[in-house]
Amino acid sequence: MVVDYKKLGLVNTREMFKRAINGGYAIPAFNFNNLEQLQAIIKASSELKSPVILQVSKGARKYANQTLLRYLAEGAVEYAKEIGCHHPEIVLHLDHGDSFETCKSCVDYGFSSVMIDGSALPYEENIAVTKKVVEYAHQFDVTVEGELGVLAGVEDDVVAEESHYTKPEEVVDFATRTGVDSLAISIGTSHGAYKFTPEQCTRDPKTGRLVPPPLAFDVLEAIEKKLPGFPIVLHGSSSVPQEYVDIINAHGGKLPNAVGIPEEQLRKATKSAVCKINIDSDSRLAFTAGVRQTFDEHPEYFDPRQYCGKAREYMEELYKHKITDVLGSDNKLANLD
Repeated sequence: MVVDYKKLGLVNTREMFKRAINGGYAIPAFNFNNLEQLQAIIKASSELKSPVILQVSKGARKYANQTLLRYLAEGAVEYAKEIGCHHPEIVLHLDHGDSFETCKSCVDYGFSSVMIDGSALPYEENIAVTKKVVEYAHQFDVTVEGELGVLAGVEDDVVAEESHYTKPEEVVDFATRTGVDSLAISIGTSHGAYKFTPEQCTRDPKTGRLVPPPLAFDVLEAIEKKLPGFPIVLHGSSSVPQEYVDIINAHGGKLPNAVGIPEEQLRKATKSAVCKINIDSDSRLAFTAGVRQTFDEHPEYFDPRQYCGKAREYMEELYKHKITDVLGSDNKLANLD
């Protein structure tokens, strides 16, 4: 039996992506694994009247349990209404689905959007598995994200040592033959908290911090010309805020040379057809900073509410900053009443 995501109060990505492209902003896609992350995401997006995509990786699905996730998503919709967001737009999305079976299972369990990541497969195999997912998901009005190009880095079960930019000459054929609703591309973003090696970066002479290489906006522009108005997605777009890295390192952590995507480059991307930007590692850093700081300052604490509370506070601050100052999705609900 297929659970109807609409009965859970969820929406798919189709209309929100159209509005984002036309409005020059991007929808936040925040990964979550636990209750504190979910609470912080919903509180931030609801107070700021932002559409939001709750992303669940294959690893998070194993960790949190797929049945619990469905009820958490349904609860998130009710929580948003409870805190004053009367018409929330919340998507439950599978991040980096690695097979048709995984995607089908998520559709069946009430996800409103799924990603099939066949980017590591030969081109024709990527098309075949993506098309199969689209044909199944569209029966239930579930939107599908595909991927062309490979991002380097590590995120849960997704591991790649080298990145390969998306080939603009392939995007029309891929989108046409698969029927995907959105396309994740590779233009230099990367998974994890170590997106670039020190050798790939320069150093700011004033701060000594690493400065990563710019994104390949020429590739993005070429893709936009091939697929005008088509929803584009950026994965691996955490900025690795140094304030959280510094807190972690000051309280016993060891994250040398952690570096992410500069926020000004993400802001630039939102003015294009990029209408969904994925952020995961930044939340993990904020959470860890809160926990480490609390344990260091209060070694007598043993109640999870005490140290997870600080972590949740830092994550909420982070999400609000991303929504307002980076993605520009605040006050962008279809119905702001």
